[in-house]
Amino acid sequence: MVKQKTRQDSLIRMVIALTLITSISALILSWVHEQTKVPIEQAQNNEELKAIEAVIGNDFDNNPYQDRMKISTSHGKDKLDLYIGRKDNKIKAIAIKTYSNQAFGGRLELIVGFNILGQIKTYKILKSNETPGLGSKVSEEKFKSQFSGLRPRTSSFRLTKDGGDIDGVTAATISSRAVIDAINRAYKAYQRFRSGGKYE
Repeated sequence: MVKQKTRQDSLIRMVIALTLITSISALILSWVHEQTKVPIEQAQNNEELKAIEAVIGNDFDNNPYQDRMKISTSHGKDKLDLYIGRKDNKIKAIAIKTYSNQAFGGRLELIVGFNILGQIKTYKILKSNETPGLGSKVSEEKFKSQFSGLRPRTSSFRLTKDGGDIDGVTAATISSRAVIDAINRAYKAYQRFRSGGKYE
């Protein structure tokens, strides 16, 4: 009887100890999360702002990242992030985060900049699983520079293999097409924005 009571007391003490340990651990994790949440968000915001500035510059008197909005794609199934660069309260350039699911390595994400006339300024790859040395070359200036000043709506906004004016990366045709697909998606969102389309 005494032994049984001793076992019960030991079990109760063990349960209390485990409860205390898990409660303290949960409190510590919660505190760490709260302490690191703001710095992590700030770091992500800074990275986003750097990407925006890489495609539309930084000659603005607003913060395009803080003024971001979502705009529906032409088919309305999803939304893209849109960033507006303003100076003297006038829109000077627009950056749009876009994607393509047609890349060789799966999903390709990039941000593309447009001037007020709808011409491409440049783009920056944000996420890519393309083969190093081949598909990854779509982020190099030799390929990117071909897009500067173009409007995607023209029929020439295709690879030369497809009857257009853009030279694809050698041995990376799929990746090259994916970039064009992503920019086309961004341009449609740009047109939707400029025509007063659905956004939030």
